[in-house]
Amino acid sequence: MFSAGLTALAASPLAAETFRDRSPEEEVVYFVLPDRFANGDEANDRGGIAGGRLDHGFDPAHKGFYHGGDLAGLTERLDYIQSLGATAIWLGPIYKNKPVQGPPGNESSGYHGYWITDFTQVDPHFGTREDMKRFVDAAHARGMKVYLDIITNHTADVIKYRECPKNDCAYRNHADYPYSTRGDAKGERINQGFSGVEDHTAENFAKLTGADYAYTPYAPEGEEDVKVPTWLNDPIYYHNRGDTTFSGESSTFGDFAGLDDLFTENPRVVQGFVDIFGTWIDDFGIDGFRIDTARHVNPEFWQAFVPAMLERAEARGIPNFHIFGEVYDGDPGALARFTRVDGFPSVLDFAFQGTVTDVVAKGAPTANLARLFAADALYEGGADAAKRLPTFLGNHDMGRFARFVREAHPGASDEDVLKRVILGHAMLFFSRGVPVIYYGDEQGFAGDGGDQDARADMFPSRVATYNDNDLVGTDATTAEANFDMRHPLYEAIAGMAKVRGSDPALRSGDQIVRAYGDEPGLFAFSRRIAGSEGETLAVFNTSTKPITAQVQVDTNSLAWTSLHGQCAAAATAPGSYNVELAPLEYLICKSETAR
Repeated sequence: MFSAGLTALAASPLAAETFRDRSPEEEVVYFVLPDRFANGDEANDRGGIAGGRLDHGFDPAHKGFYHGGDLAGLTERLDYIQSLGATAIWLGPIYKNKPVQGPPGNESSGYHGYWITDFTQVDPHFGTREDMKRFVDAAHARGMKVYLDIITNHTADVIKYRECPKNDCAYRNHADYPYSTRGDAKGERINQGFSGVEDHTAENFAKLTGADYAYTPYAPEGEEDVKVPTWLNDPIYYHNRGDTTFSGESSTFGDFAGLDDLFTENPRVVQGFVDIFGTWIDDFGIDGFRIDTARHVNPEFWQAFVPAMLERAEARGIPNFHIFGEVYDGDPGALARFTRVDGFPSVLDFAFQGTVTDVVAKGAPTANLARLFAADALYEGGADAAKRLPTFLGNHDMGRFARFVREAHPGASDEDVLKRVILGHAMLFFSRGVPVIYYGDEQGFAGDGGDQDARADMFPSRVATYNDNDLVGTDATTAEANFDMRHPLYEAIAGMAKVRGSDPALRSGDQIVRAYGDEPGLFAFSRRIAGSEGETLAVFNTSTKPITAQVQVDTNSLAWTSLHGQCAAAATAPGSYNVELAPLEYLICKSETAR
């Protein structure tokens, strides 16, 4: 599927002895939920917890419970991940979770890792701290980085409110329930001296007492001391205002689906999380953090936390520590705000995801891509900062790209779906940004929806609603193991990673949009390293008709070679290059000589 000779491409960008020196834009990231990847140790499937599934959370036939994947299994499969072309692994949260939560009849487990009770330990369903160290050391020995998924916005749902026995507390705002007053013994409201959440000093927060809460919080019997570190068990470090509506002040002060929302304005909470996650850097040599629910935490927290983590990493000998926040918003302006105001070095590029889905899966005009990339100037640091944005096509929350293609083209053949999925990945790998592969996409996983429906097992699954899925590019099902290194998507992605790894311009070069239109069809851009000769041209056909066109290039780009597809050997004239593309195909062409 790729040009001859790629097997001989230089491997130096992946060399183990230099992996610390790679900047974030050099990476190809593989995002994996450990519970759904590989089961290397069946002895930890129940996390050492006695009882039934509502006690230990293990039920491999239910999509919302633990299935048995663990760190040992992930370590055993590192060759599979590296052979795909990944240079870094984004590991879903591995901290100790509340095994099961949810109302009767609607329980599920913490298999995904986002319901943390102990921020200092590995969840026993995934293994031990020793297993974690073996995994990180094994990845590092291969020259692969490890990014941890971290959470500072909330903990597991432990705190309850006296006023809401059904755990359905509506959000109570600051105007109606101010922190600065409380009732005295006669029921009169008196000022306690707390000057509001805008004053982030320890002296101000020392004046805040339990009686100032909008609700009356308590921990159920037996869960009073379940959280670690122990300071997390004190309700004073939580907002206690009820469930967020995801708008207005509730976005940062409300409980996310009932999860205990931390009082991140409090300097004790800030320092507490600096200590927690700094220790993970110190103990394991972690290479970066993906930060969950970043938009639901106040900017001042990030302005303190991010520099502290970068400083901690630098002291540990990790100069290219990559921090990127999850800001679930498709507007590049909204994303850029978190780099300019909150101080994030980078954020997940939801705008890229939405635009590529619209253009490749749904047939939107290619001009949409040009508008997307024109907004790169908005990020702190401009276009250079945009090179560090992790880009992706789908994920564990919204669902998989293959499903988006199928929904947009009901009745399409598997061949047509496969072509669009490959084309989407080509845009992912060759445009600016850090490509993120969601585990299973390389095996044609599609799923029935988002969340639990997008989290199928790579090892043989017992979930009926996974096993009835039609995978893209194969007759296999999720009822069997899916680590096929000859799957057409695996081979296509591995080939793209080799092309990207062979050409510095495709990893870190400036991007210049060359061609686009007001309908499906031609889209082209060049990548080039400032101050060097030549350029690499990426050309895409998002339509179902063949294209022949002239694309503008640099006037000194006269001689060309093919990295993928059949590229013309020479420019038609200085500054003009002829391209021919079949439907839903792409070219990667490199100019070799200067005029």
